[in-house]
Amino acid sequence: MKYRNALLIVFVIILADQAMKFFIKTHFCNGDDVRICGNWFRLHFIENEGMAYGLKLSESVIGKLVLSSFRLIAVIFGFFLLKMAVNKGYGKGAIICGSLILAGAMGNLVDSLFYGLIFTDSPYSCFSGNYDNLHNMLQNHNQNAVAHVTKFGHGYGKFLQGKVVDMLYFPILETTLPKWVPYFGGSNFIFFEPVFNIADAAISIGVLTFIFFQKRLIHKNLAVTDILSNAVN
Repeated sequence: MKYRNALLIVFVIILADQAMKFFIKTHFCNGDDVRICGNWFRLHFIENEGMAYGLKLSESVIGKLVLSSFRLIAVIFGFFLLKMAVNKGYGKGAIICGSLILAGAMGNLVDSLFYGLIFTDSPYSCFSGNYDNLHNMLQNHNQNAVAHVTKFGHGYGKFLQGKVVDMLYFPILETTLPKWVPYFGGSNFIFFEPVFNIADAAISIGVLTFIFFQKRLIHKNLAVTDILSNAVN
């Protein structure tokens, strides 16, 4: 697989991720919940200052700066690793998985680097609500309550301090646990509860595919490596 094809995968995923985030950020109030397919697939706008699925390294600004800096270094190193994997002739599956992981990391990095500089804030407010469909929300929403693009550097935060936009919510099953269940009996249970974005999904798909199919994926294309070896010699 050629390096430019891997970069194309990365670019397409980042473009889709950022397009979705831009739409949500500029049309939703923080906390808005819109049904897309029944009750099990919804767009639910939240922002987080941490890692994938809302996990945090720390509550402090320092923790956010450390996490964003680590993301930046990881993405730069990721492009190097992807290029190296292509040059060494690793199989198409491994390169695609690597591209998915890199694209996801890059997608969330963009939020951390720039969103605080270019967007006004999206605080939780009384304007957020639950809607049966997207059209209903857009028709009846108070657009003065949503975030807007602002002059660069005049947003809600500083460089490396942007919040990651999440919106995909799949509460596939919502029920009350039986009282005989230890510790959690009688409490409300939701599967799957985390709210995430396209970048998070790309990372998860890439990582899980590596884990479950690593024996098939981690191999080299002998034809390519032979060619490279002969060229060097």
